[in-house]
Amino acid sequence: MQGVKNLTQGPILKQLLNLALPIMATSFVQMAYNLTDMAWLGRLGSKSVAAVGAVSILIWFTSSISLLTKVGSEVTVAQAIGAKRNDEAKVYASHNSTIALIISIVWALILFSTAIPIVSLYKLDADISSKAVDYLRIVSTAIPFTFLATTFSGVYNASGRSKIPFYLSGTGLVANMILDPLLIFGLGPIPGLGTIGAAIATWTSQFIVFILFIYALRSKAQLMGGFSFVTRLQWKYTKRILQIGTPVALLNSLFAVINMFMCRIASITGGHIGLMSMTTGGQIEAITWNTSQGFSTALGAFVAQNFAASKIIRVFKAYRATLFMTSVFGIISTVLFVFFGNEVFSIFVPDPEAYEQGGNYLRISGYSQMLMMLEITTQGLFYGTGRTVPPAVVSVAGNVLRIPLALGLVALGWGIDGIWWAISFSCMLKGLVLFIWFILMKRRILSTHVE
Repeated sequence: MQGVKNLTQGPILKQLLNLALPIMATSFVQMAYNLTDMAWLGRLGSKSVAAVGAVSILIWFTSSISLLTKVGSEVTVAQAIGAKRNDEAKVYASHNSTIALIISIVWALILFSTAIPIVSLYKLDADISSKAVDYLRIVSTAIPFTFLATTFSGVYNASGRSKIPFYLSGTGLVANMILDPLLIFGLGPIPGLGTIGAAIATWTSQFIVFILFIYALRSKAQLMGGFSFVTRLQWKYTKRILQIGTPVALLNSLFAVINMFMCRIASITGGHIGLMSMTTGGQIEAITWNTSQGFSTALGAFVAQNFAASKIIRVFKAYRATLFMTSVFGIISTVLFVFFGNEVFSIFVPDPEAYEQGGNYLRISGYSQMLMMLEITTQGLFYGTGRTVPPAVVSVAGNVLRIPLALGLVALGWGIDGIWWAISFSCMLKGLVLFIWFILMKRRILSTHVE
């Protein structure tokens, strides 16, 4: 099949690394959009960072919704390829992109029209809220571009071509890095636009990535021989995509909503410094999250093809190899956050009050890094077999627990550190529970085949 890599044969570790490294790099690129904005805006002061930080949770929520068709693509297309149903793979690709377009337009309209009441949840000062609303309205109009680019990334990942999304997303990041300082601070007689400039830079770079994806998919070496971006939806395929992608999108969306409330608690408890510490600290912590997520996504695509081809032994060998690699990185990130949290945070926000509180966030979250990676890696195995419900249940329960736990610890006098401990405790619990669930279901997975 044109442009597709067969993952059911060959060395497992090499194939996992070839898949995972570009996916990880792509995740870092996407994460770097917000970090780049925050790094430059940090030079304007913690209030500007707080404004963009408030919106970053909404951007996270948006990315969570887009996982419906990204994971939908990675699983349905990969399983069709593994089962040698090539025409069906193209049909699934077309259905995923069509669903992504419909959802993204609706969601963009919702965010644009409700920006003021959404931002008001954080109880920020009027000047910070105004900046956040302007930033949100601008970036919301780029949501269709990001949804489709994310879905196309899923199709490429399913086809074993994970390097392409990295190259294209990397180009967008370079554009964002160039535009950010120019638009935020200005150049010569051109005035700086502050947070609005950061939003315009992000919008432009995301549009560039979308155009590059369209060009790549319409080039001479068309993926899978080419597929339509928009098609008339058929219930058979739509239902399968929704069954696969909805639990993932829901659990990540709920995670984002919970973090919105956690940010509100942090804002009430610690003011804009508390909000800034959580949002910026979360972006920094995403370095480790995206690393494990990259391996998890690669594992999911690998498992999907091999599971559909009934090569179960390769499935579990890949899981063990992935666990080893994420564990090594987990040890490194734990040491970095626990012992050098202040120094890492100060790279992005040099204000002493900010990086001292942000350093506390990183130190406390550092204790949960290993179990967080265990959870995310195990998710990839479940996703590849088409079982997206168990990770959703564990994630939802663990994340919901954060709110009462945070409120309880704050009431007990732990202060804002109680919020950070609530997040860390829940990460530890989720990793343990999902791994135990996998052990209990292992025999059933061994005896299951894709229809």
